[in-house]
Amino acid sequence: MTLSQQVGRLIGVREHVVDPGGGGAARVPRPVDVVVVGGGIAGMSAAVVLAERGVRVTVLEAAPTLGGRLGAWPETLADGTGQVVEHGFHAFFRQYYNWRSILRRADPELRFLRPVPGYPILSAQWPTEEFGKLPPAPPMNLLALLARSPSLRLRDLRGMDRDAALPLLTYDPERTYAELDGRTAEELLDSLRLPDRARAMLFEVFSHSFFNHEAEMSAAEMVAQFHFYLLGNAEGLAFDAPDEDYATAVWQPLTGYLERHGGRVLTGTPATTVDRDADGWRVATADGTAYRAGHVVLAVDPPALAALVKASPGLASVAPELVARMPAFGTPGPPYAVARYWLDGDVRADRAVFNGVSRQATLDSVTLYHRLENESRRWAERTGGSVVELHAYACEPGVPADELAERMRAELVTLWPEVAGLPVRELRARVEAQAPAFTPGSHPTRPGVRTDAAGLYLAGDGVQTEFPSALMERSAATGILAANHILRAEGGAAEPVRSIRPRGLLAGRRPR
Repeated sequence: MTLSQQVGRLIGVREHVVDPGGGGAARVPRPVDVVVVGGGIAGMSAAVVLAERGVRVTVLEAAPTLGGRLGAWPETLADGTGQVVEHGFHAFFRQYYNWRSILRRADPELRFLRPVPGYPILSAQWPTEEFGKLPPAPPMNLLALLARSPSLRLRDLRGMDRDAALPLLTYDPERTYAELDGRTAEELLDSLRLPDRARAMLFEVFSHSFFNHEAEMSAAEMVAQFHFYLLGNAEGLAFDAPDEDYATAVWQPLTGYLERHGGRVLTGTPATTVDRDADGWRVATADGTAYRAGHVVLAVDPPALAALVKASPGLASVAPELVARMPAFGTPGPPYAVARYWLDGDVRADRAVFNGVSRQATLDSVTLYHRLENESRRWAERTGGSVVELHAYACEPGVPADELAERMRAELVTLWPEVAGLPVRELRARVEAQAPAFTPGSHPTRPGVRTDAAGLYLAGDGVQTEFPSALMERSAATGILAANHILRAEGGAAEPVRSIRPRGLLAGRRPR
């Protein structure tokens, strides 16, 4: 444990128990069938926990492969080489306690995760700034950031509106949303009176990482995520990434684990309707099959969830509140684009594996997969090339994927000029709009895990939690919570759920 973590523990910056688990039999005392719709992080987390307790679980995944936004699938390059392509780089942060707990089912030591050294932010206007080498825990990480960052000096703090900045240090799961959910993140940043460099390098890159524009994102949500990633956890901004593709490292092992515990996973099987009758829940699929269950977990992205609810008219009588919330919840955030390039030649040896990008029109991050994953590394060693992935977290709608890819590559050339001399051998590009929107004022109507229909639960990174969470960790946590509701209803022991410090460093200093 580092000195900063020791100091942090003294003020409550440590892993906190949200749900202690336990409370029932190691295995459910009677036969229970559960259908989980969606084979991403949320759905598979729920399924794993349920299967361990003896629940008969069926996972229905519409896509031919598992994973959702952590998905991966095989591609064949023009030279005949097989490569696995993914849905974009994801950082496995060390405060993802619940997601890591699920992953340990497949690899108890998490040996497939490797530290990603550094977290540089690239800019065409200012020198690169490094965020991955701060002390892990607050308040020392914040003090080190202020001491080291060229973007925010002591004299700049004097010009800030300190009252406007106070919400960043006083996160409270109730008060923050009550006070700030109606404002945009952009309005909050404006009120801070930050220097433009500090705003671009410290805050805008951060807010883009949640697949939302700051002009369309709730200020409360930005504060909550600032707390989750920087000011409330003892692990810091350091993160890991798999050394194999997600299919090999995550989904194949978890599928095997689930099947060994009696569960089954059906890919290419989209659910079309969900209904309840006197015999329980019924989930129909596109091939006409009906799956019966005592409980159902809907663990799909917001647009797919809204479409499924709309296609299930029977839900209007058993879950009217859920039905009423879907039109707003089902509207996704802006589209995001992912482009993976196989290039002749390599970028400079000192380039970081993962890089955030500030103030480019399209490009938000750059990942060097040939320095990260084994399959890409082998291709690069054999050909002398490189595998570079470009990601736009919130891009212009209506633009074709190949055009967005070329825009991002052109923007990368302004940051890394050597890229201009690397011929493109292959490109795989796509645009999706599946990420949840966190629009101002949306928090009060955002659904939680439990719905108003008995036996019907939601899970995913757009679902509301009463504790700090985000992205992959929110998906895993809500999946486990859904499983826990089912287990407690059926007499089984629940799974522990953990999170970070629930309130900000100075939250107790503000009058309630």
